[in-house]
Amino acid sequence: MSGSTTLSKKDFQTDQEVRWCPGCGDYAILSAVQAVFPELGVPRERFVVVSGIGCSSRFPYYMNTFGFHTIHGRAPAVATGLKVARPDLEVWIATGDGDALSIGGNHLIHALRRNVGVKILMFNNRIYGLTKGQYSPTSEAGKRTKSSPFGSVDHPFNALSVAIGAGATFVARSIDVLQAHLKETLRAAAAHRGTAFVEIYQNCNIFNDKAFAHLTEKEVRDDALVHLETGKPMVFGKGRDRGIRLKGTELEVIRFADGFGPDDCLVWDDRRSNPAIAFMVAQMGRPDFPTPIGVLRRVDKSTFETGMVGQIERETEKRGVGNLQQLIHSGDLWTVHEDGTIS
Repeated sequence: MSGSTTLSKKDFQTDQEVRWCPGCGDYAILSAVQAVFPELGVPRERFVVVSGIGCSSRFPYYMNTFGFHTIHGRAPAVATGLKVARPDLEVWIATGDGDALSIGGNHLIHALRRNVGVKILMFNNRIYGLTKGQYSPTSEAGKRTKSSPFGSVDHPFNALSVAIGAGATFVARSIDVLQAHLKETLRAAAAHRGTAFVEIYQNCNIFNDKAFAHLTEKEVRDDALVHLETGKPMVFGKGRDRGIRLKGTELEVIRFADGFGPDDCLVWDDRRSNPAIAFMVAQMGRPDFPTPIGVLRRVDKSTFETGMVGQIERETEKRGVGNLQQLIHSGDLWTVHEDGTIS
């Protein structure tokens, strides 16, 4: 397929029956990804979708691209190896809150700190769906599930804070039902050079239905969400009557009825070199603050695969091309004979 061939959403759909529960938010995410990929101007054979284990990890079967369905939590490790071996490929990871932040937590943070040129889509439904409803690393405290019948005593991970703390160069959040916003966020992630981490709030209507209804219902979303737009003040509310300002070293909600206005609000900038404000914004959420969606952090930094390839090229120039057979037969060698003796 030529890179100049015009692709459509249909080109990224497969003949596989999409088998998530009816009403699952994964359908909306799949639709958004299949709509955005044709816009990127990348030949279809250069896309690879890698997944671990979980409902979200069926993603590669439903994308008409190359793909790997790997093992629990190890998608970032496999994707890293692939990106180093083939830096020309567009490598995307589909993972869930359990897959990424529990068994895969170590692999995730190291992919983020290395700035491997992969795009990580973390579907967060705050529950283990595939294994039928246990609480996950992002479940709220007190969550009653099959594995926490009296309520979880854990404090949940804040996925954006984890990513920022690990040194991620692109961190964003969107929501499955906000299709226009989700597509815009995916485009921004695709354009980033380095690791892009996108948390997507996603409804599991079987085991954790309406987990994000307090953010997504039409009658509350304007008051519950603040859209992060670089160069614009952090204003929110049905009447655009409230905002977020930086007061000393703390964030504060202000009401314009109290004499404040947009000029008093923090003007958002996702390209700050210091991640402190992004980290504070990642901590926002109801009941005290609106929940932020959009790009929290977007900074330029050399990628892991660029450094790796450059190092190999420099050493090859100095030492020449290696010879595997010579390497195997160099140094001390032993022969094990049929009678068990060694010489």
